Amino acid sequence: MSNTIVPRESEMSLAELRGDCARMAPHWVAPAKTAAKPVAPVEPSRINGVTVPPSSARLIDAMSDYGD
Repeated sequence: MSNTIVPRESEMSLAELRGDCARMAPHWVAPAKTAAKPVAPVEPSRINGVTVPPSSARLIDAMSDYGD
């Protein structure tokens, strides 16, 4: 009987993915950073054609970042 612990399939896949990413990282080129342009606020009366389902509105309303 072997004392070797074999990782579960998902752990092996994660390790393989991390290895693949580490090998590819030197080939990736990061785009130059650009300053974001400020966006002018839009008056609510000018927003037309946007429909939010009641369930989505309740979900967002229940989130403290948005509803409070």
